[in-house]
Amino acid sequence: MSKKALYAGSFDPLTNGHLNLIERAAGQFDQLVVGVISNPRKTPYFSVDERKQMIKLVTSHLTNTETDSFSGLLAEYVNQNNFDVVIRGLRASMDFELEIQMAQMNARLYKKNVETIFLMTSPSHSFISSNMVKEVHLLGGDVTGLVPDAILQFMNENLNEKRRNSSR
Repeated sequence: MSKKALYAGSFDPLTNGHLNLIERAAGQFDQLVVGVISNPRKTPYFSVDERKQMIKLVTSHLTNTETDSFSGLLAEYVNQNNFDVVIRGLRASMDFELEIQMAQMNARLYKKNVETIFLMTSPSHSFISSNMVKEVHLLGGDVTGLVPDAILQFMNENLNEKRRNSSR
């Protein structure tokens, strides 16, 4: 039986920690969808389409991986697309507390038996968060090695564009 998994997040931007989990999950399942969540409560650094483009670029070596986007409830997206598994990444124990609550709520909303699997990020990436990467980058800090090189190029272009627009 084929197993279809979803790894969802805002990925704004995708970090090396995210990529580590994507690569590991792709090795465990027949099909992995990286789902970019559009969260109306957040002001994104990149548009959903830009995030999808970046993810496709850095996961092009994974033949069983595709990228999609959605808004609204994760459980609705899972139900509509017949996923068997939802992957959630954990960096530290504080992530687990929030993630277990979300997983338990989602379990109530799934129409079929969907498993949530927690993957610990590699220890070398455990301190990385998209928010921290964005903040350091916006303040001129070096985030080389925290995001894939292709993502860093997008971030630099985005920052240069913001600077050009603010100087007008």
